[in-house]
Amino acid sequence: MTFMKKLFAKGAGIEWNILIEEATTLYNTGNYERGVVVAKKALEVAERNVGPDHSNTGTSLNLLAVLYKTIGEQSQAEALYKRSLAVSENTLGPNHPDVAAILNNLAMLYLDQEQFDAALPILRRVVTIMEHSLNPNDPHLATAINNLAVVYMNQKEYTKAEPLFMRALVIREKALGTNHSDVAGTLNNLGCLYSEQGRHNEAVLYLERALSIDEIVHGPDHPDVASSLHNLASHYDDMGQYTQAESRYKRSLEIFEKSLGPNHPDVATCLESMAVLFRKCGREMEADALIKRFTTIRAINR
Repeated sequence: MTFMKKLFAKGAGIEWNILIEEATTLYNTGNYERGVVVAKKALEVAERNVGPDHSNTGTSLNLLAVLYKTIGEQSQAEALYKRSLAVSENTLGPNHPDVAAILNNLAMLYLDQEQFDAALPILRRVVTIMEHSLNPNDPHLATAINNLAVVYMNQKEYTKAEPLFMRALVIREKALGTNHSDVAGTLNNLGCLYSEQGRHNEAVLYLERALSIDEIVHGPDHPDVASSLHNLASHYDDMGQYTQAESRYKRSLEIFEKSLGPNHPDVATCLESMAVLFRKCGREMEADALIKRFTTIRAINR
């Protein structure tokens, strides 16, 4: 406790710390709009108390960026991440783990926007920093490696993606256990990778295992379970096993609707996949009904 008080005296102060903790709690509990308000206040306090180039200011900028990204304000988030990165590199040095964390956040923003060429060099740098600063079995390193593999997979660089996914999987299983949600995430990625390559037996093996873990960890009605089901359905769809695909799409849709609401973008994605499937099967009327529905949902979410 004494150490914390000394830290506050040198940093942005107790008020800043309270605001940062409150904004973080609001983020973790899904109160994003209120979190933005509190994070803005924390940034104001940091800039007033320690100036624009202090590490506490960099922390404030990063948290505000995370919140803006979550509510869909991508351009605001990008600008804040870049400001946070500049401050943190200046105060902590270019190879500090906190700098890697901000770089990873920026890369994930680009990934969400499918700007893979922008994300790639950033994630390479993240992995390099973490390899030199973290234990080789640290789960944060596994996350960075997994994210880099995702970029390569989206660029169709499968021979680069596969060993990275495998390395991330080994680290996650060792650090977190075999039934952890992050393990399921990497298994899902490997399943999708193999599906894209037409390696059907391997794809089913990894996708089924990911689904099993998600059901153990989250229960049967969690969005992660729905995502795993959707991935598995998509693979069966690609294989021409339409009955298998349809049953899993339907269960995925039910879970998304129940857990996220009927107008969530993930519901629209699932409806679109089902519409494509029905078209392949000559079920035009059913496909048209689903197309109307997912088009309406996307219009709502614009």
